[in-house]
Amino acid sequence: MNDYIIETNDLTKKYGNQVCVSHISLHVKKGRIYGLLGRNGAGKTTAMRMLLGLSRPNSGQIRIFGETLAGNENKVLPRIGSLIESPGFYPNLTAEENLRIFAELRGLKNSKDIKTALELVNLPYRDKKIFSQYSLGMKQRLAIALAVMHNPELLILDEPINGLDPIGIAEVRSFIRELCDIGGKTILISSHILSEIALLADDIGIIDKGVLLEEESLEEMERKNRRYIRFIVSDSRKAAEILEKDFGTGNYEICEENSIRLLDVDLPAAAVNRTFVRQGVDVSEVHLCEDTLEDYFKKVTGGEGIA
Repeated sequence: MNDYIIETNDLTKKYGNQVCVSHISLHVKKGRIYGLLGRNGAGKTTAMRMLLGLSRPNSGQIRIFGETLAGNENKVLPRIGSLIESPGFYPNLTAEENLRIFAELRGLKNSKDIKTALELVNLPYRDKKIFSQYSLGMKQRLAIALAVMHNPELLILDEPINGLDPIGIAEVRSFIRELCDIGGKTILISSHILSEIALLADDIGIIDKGVLLEEESLEEMERKNRRYIRFIVSDSRKAAEILEKDFGTGNYEICEENSIRLLDVDLPAAAVNRTFVRQGVDVSEVHLCEDTLEDYFKKVTGGEGIA
């Protein structure tokens, strides 16, 4: 048995002739935060709606908690909390009063559930401030409190930091991380804000034009984007042999026939250059480089960057 909470296989959704999600296979691991990253309109919300049974796929399979979603909705969906669209909170009621209405609709009898949910997102219980007086950050926290009020194992959050100011973003980011690390929740979160996903997620999927282009851990993605010295050489294989023999390092990547990345940036580039040339490897260019996740996104999507 694997440790995936969510697995999809070739999930596809069309509206007429328009393909919104095309053959995506997601793998969300238990106890981790998975960031689904893509531009607005990339297919993130459509994918999440299918995971929640709000939209039926044209083809493909969804498995959540090891169960096929189709036919098992009543068994699977109560274990999920979600934020896809802003809930219809009453502007003239407090947080507690709003949650109490939803609790009654869901059949939650214990008022402790409301108190626990508010404390989990750092909103005061029995506060007299009404919803219309809330900041955007507080409104978003209340929406997530609603999502976690029934103590779900899995959270699916669509753009929860969208429209927030920097303080609100930091607040939401902090308690989402706590929901995973302390609360033990598995979280799938979508965003078009690359920098925030980089600060929050354990694993990242990059979706563009409905296609999942990349899926890997943030650690692996950062490894691909760390600082390195790039040599343009006449023979990258021979250059690699020199690095191992003369400098005792295997910390390099051969990118193509005439390009090699030296990841051990503490080695003196000038000395490496001289050694290459002395042993018959011509060097035409040397650059100290540091790719960003923005650069990586551009490379993977083959297009422009992302916010």
